[in-house]
Order: sequence, then C-alpha cells, then structure tokens
Amino acid sequence: MSLLSFYARNSQEVLGLVGQHLYLVAISTGTAIVIGVPLGILLTRRPAWRGPVLGVANVFQTVPSLALFGFLIPLPFIGGIGATTAIVALVLYALLPIIRNTYEGVAGVDPAVREAARGMGMTDRQLLTQVELPLGFGVILAGVRVATVVSVGTATIAAAIGAGGLGVYIFRGVAVVDDTLILAGALPAALMALGADALLGVAERRFAWRAR
Repeated sequence: MSLLSFYARNSQEVLGLVGQHLYLVAISTGTAIVIGVPLGILLTRRPAWRGPVLGVANVFQTVPSLALFGFLIPLPFIGGIGATTAIVALVLYALLPIIRNTYEGVAGVDPAVREAARGMGMTDRQLLTQVELPLGFGVILAGVRVATVVSVGTATIAAAIGAGGLGVYIFRGVAVVDDTLILAGALPAALMALGADALLGVAERRFAWRAR
C-alpha cells in the first residue's frame, strides 16, 4: 500500500494523532517557556546560580528520552502511563535552551544602553520590561525555536508510554516491519518540525533585526 493510499484510508486516525502530537508539543513547550524564561531572568540577577541551574537542566538533556520516560512512570502525581508523564519529560528537555538563551539575551544587552536607561530614572522592573527583554527577545526566541523542534522529535517516543501522537505509527511500523507505517508517522512529524523551525526562524530574524 502506498503512503498516499494509507493516508486516504486512515485520514481520521491520522488527523487524531497529529492533533495529539501538536497537543503534547504545545503544552510542554508553553510550560517550559513559563518556567524557563523567569529562571533565565533570575540568573541574570543571581549570577552565582547560573552554573548549578544550567548544570541540572543539562543533566536532563543527557538522559536518553525512553529512559527518562521510564524513570518518571513510577513517580507519584506526575508519573504513570499517558500524556502527563510525556509532557513532564518534554518540559525537562525543553528547559535548557530556553533558560540559557533567556540568560544570554538579557545579560547580553549593551551595558551602555543599560546605564543610559538607569540614568533616565528607570527602575529595575522598567529596565527589564522596556529595555532588556525587547532587546534580547530575538535570542530568547532562538531558544524557544530549538526547544520546539526538539519537542516535536522527542514527542514521537511518547507513544511508548501510551501518550499517543505520531509515534504510534512509528512503533507499529517497527513492530511489524512496515516501512509505510513508519513513514506515516515520521513524515508528518518531520514536516511539523520543519514548519515550526521555519516560522520561528522568521520571527527570530525579525526581532533580531529590530534589536539592531
């Protein structure tokens, strides 16, 4: 059976799995942004914390995805089989690029610009919201871009713990040695990652140009 024929015969299921995949990526990336951006900002105010915080985030990046899912399953509240465990794992993978880029984006603002803002009487909060974040937003967005692409790829493994998504087809295909099934899951995931990378890349370049 050709790939197009497979999609035509299973269109409802394909759309359902695409929706599940998008849900996993959107919720996990959004949560990572809510956690990671404030943490990155905090590190610019507490430089001594930079090493330990980034070190912990980096440890999660080094753990193989399937192993991390396995470690999380026995944990109370966040563990178990299903989407919750997958989302927690995806958040942990997405934190490092978001925290690091937020720190670099805010800390990398020209000191002369910062001093000029303070000379105008800006408070620390005004300096952050009106100067540092707007100027560093392009760098922050680059971290979100990396985190999103990583989440799209890693979310395919979530099917192994019953979280759904396009990985369902990949695991089915591997189990029965069916290239069509594998492609049915891998191709939309790849297109999703490329699309997210392209859209966020355009936004990143636009904000970087405005900052210059």
